[in-house]
Amino acid sequence: MRHRHAQDQAIAPRSRQGHHPRCRRSHQRLRRPVPDGQPIQTPLDGLTVRGHLSQSDRARAARHLARIIGRGDSLDHVVRRETNPLCLEMTYGCLRHYFSLAEAVEGRLARPLRAKDLDVLCLLLVGAYQLQRMRVPGHAAINETVSAVRALGKPWAAALVNAVLRKLPTRPADDASEHPPWLQGKIEALYGDQAPALLRANNQRAPMGLRVNCRKIEPAAYRALLNDAGIAFDDAWLTESILLRKPQPSATLPGFRDGLVAVQDVGAQLVGGFMRERLRGGCRVLDACAAPGGKLFHLLESGLELDLTALDNAPARLQTLTEMAKRLGHEGFATTAADACGLDWWDGEPFDCVLVDAPCSGSGTLRRHPDIKVNRTPKQVRQASQLQGALLRNLWRTVRPGCTLLYCTCSILAEENDQVVESFLEAQADARAVGVELPTGTATRHGWQMLPTEPATDGFYLARIDRQP
Repeated sequence: MRHRHAQDQAIAPRSRQGHHPRCRRSHQRLRRPVPDGQPIQTPLDGLTVRGHLSQSDRARAARHLARIIGRGDSLDHVVRRETNPLCLEMTYGCLRHYFSLAEAVEGRLARPLRAKDLDVLCLLLVGAYQLQRMRVPGHAAINETVSAVRALGKPWAAALVNAVLRKLPTRPADDASEHPPWLQGKIEALYGDQAPALLRANNQRAPMGLRVNCRKIEPAAYRALLNDAGIAFDDAWLTESILLRKPQPSATLPGFRDGLVAVQDVGAQLVGGFMRERLRGGCRVLDACAAPGGKLFHLLESGLELDLTALDNAPARLQTLTEMAKRLGHEGFATTAADACGLDWWDGEPFDCVLVDAPCSGSGTLRRHPDIKVNRTPKQVRQASQLQGALLRNLWRTVRPGCTLLYCTCSILAEENDQVVESFLEAQADARAVGVELPTGTATRHGWQMLPTEPATDGFYLARIDRQP
């Protein structure tokens, strides 16, 4: 019997349990923050479509989705040059509501599509999203999505797309959690009665926070610029922190190109604020896993004269950090491209404060990075926790006795947070966890957890570990 080529194999209906056989990815990169100034969420304010949705918009969104779902590419990377807000809305929206959309579409296919036709399946997701989540008239959503098969080079799929979309309900499932079962189970086990609200929060659009560059402009003066530009905002916890009521492209912000402001989650800014309050002039500070540099730049804007080193294992990310520093007007810090799990880069002089902003699952940033829900796996979370432990053990040797290591992640999972810290404390006799308190969030056994149920912030974890003299 002739074996079919891999491209002719069928795409099995994809349940909420896992991935298409050809799309499973065990090496998806761990989450690092989005570089300052890049899009951090869909730019539309809601569901009303402004402007014309073209066939090419739909086809391009389908291609974006096929790269993310089929190849495991990150959403940030795939849409980094996408400028069409409607295409971004469909791409982000289909990932945010992937599980309910996929279940609705695949349940109406007579037989699975071939793996090489994943783009057609993704176009069906785009059509379903328009019908259920956008205020696109039903006939327009169906007809234009059917026509988009030609832009994919697959006119044979027109009848299939038409038939499936006409069978779909126009109202979304009310009880859809939009999380893979393994992740939903972890959240429910860890957060109990808080879990339903947390699952709902993960499906919302992310807030857009700003950090005023206090080296260039006073916070009050920048707020005046926002008022003059007609940009509505609210104050956040720090004087330099601002929360926009409606996200918008960073390039349109007053003074953005001149470095007056940076885009940074206001929860992440609390980490920089926490450090600033505990440092003094002349302190030697290491920002490990530093790129894209938000916390480093926040310290540079504090007014303290610090001896700062930015360490990252990716030269390309350090180059991005350097370019952002140039826009903000920041100098006076060292950059080192090296692996933080080794010490070949270290000159032997200890640091007064080491920040370990560890790579993690990104489970606290699902509003901002909905592709995580589709591509992240339990194995990757286990691998992340192992890497986090290795980073703590290695970088601990660079901490001056009597001084501090700060460990933070953008995860809401205990196995990447308290459990990592607890394992480290058990193995390190000279390490002691010191209580952390921030303006929002709750105390954990060894640190502090912020959750995206607080509308202004992503999910973050912070622990302070002091090295005994």
